Amino acid sequence: MSEHPAASAPRLSRVLIVDDEAPARRRMRELLDDCAQAYPVEIVGEAESGRQALALTQTLHADLLFLDIRMADMDGLELARHLLKLPQPPAVIFTTAYDQHAVDAFEVHAIDYLLKPVRTARLMAALEKVRPLPPAADQALERANPRARRHLSVSERQRVILVPVDDIVYLKAELKYLTIRTAEREYLLEESLTKLEEEFGDRFVRIHRNSLVARALIEGFERKSEEDGDTHWEVVLRGIPERLPVSRRQQHLVRELGRGKVAL
Repeated sequence: MSEHPAASAPRLSRVLIVDDEAPARRRMRELLDDCAQAYPVEIVGEAESGRQALALTQTLHADLLFLDIRMADMDGLELARHLLKLPQPPAVIFTTAYDQHAVDAFEVHAIDYLLKPVRTARLMAALEKVRPLPPAADQALERANPRARRHLSVSERQRVILVPVDDIVYLKAELKYLTIRTAEREYLLEESLTKLEEEFGDRFVRIHRNSLVARALIEGFERKSEEDGDTHWEVVLRGIPERLPVSRRQQHLVRELGRGKVAL
C-alpha cells in the first residue's frame, strides 16, 4: 500500500487564519474541516490584521499561516517578511482574489498561494507541498512587493516587535547595527541604511553618511561651535532632545529644509 503524499512532508498542524474579512476566515475553517481526514490540523486562532497575526503567531506558536495578501494595516507580503525574523518562521500559504496574471508577480519559492474562492482540491494540493519560509524568501518578497513597508521589525529576546515607520524619528548606523529612534525608545535593527534610504526616500533624508532623519519631524537647525573654533550644523528633531550633526556635504539641507527655522 502506497504512503499518502503528505506523509513525507513536515507536520504543520498549528494553523492561524489571517484575513481582514470574517466570511473569508469562516470559509477557510470550513475548507480545512473538509480536508481534516487527509490533513488533520489544529486551528489555533484567527487574525484580522497583520499586527495581530504577528503577535498571535508568536504567542500561539502557529507553524502554518493562511495569509490574505490585501489587508488594510499591512499587506500579507510585508507580514511574510516580518515573519522571517522569527527564530522558526512558519510556513505560509497566501490567499488572494487577484487574477492569475497578478498572482504570478508574487510567487515565491516554497510559498504557495490560493485564489479566492478557494476550492477544496486546490487547498489539499497546497497542503501537500507547503514548507517553512526559507531565509532567501525575503529578497523574493521584496521584489514582489515594491511598495515601502509600513513597519520595520526588530528581534528582541526571541520575539519580533513591529515599529511603525510613522513613529521613527531617525535611523543611525552604528557598527553592524542600525539604531531606530522613536520618541519613546531605541531599537536595534540589522538592515542596510542605504537600502532603507532607497525604500523610504520620500520620508527620510540623509543628513550624514550614518544618519537618516524623518523629514516631517525636522524642526530646525542649530549652529554649534567646537573648542578649536570650527563650527557645524545640527538638526533639531521633534520629540527628542538629541541633536544630530549635519555633514559638510549635506549642509545644503540647512537652506533647503530650514524654512526660517534656523537658530544661529
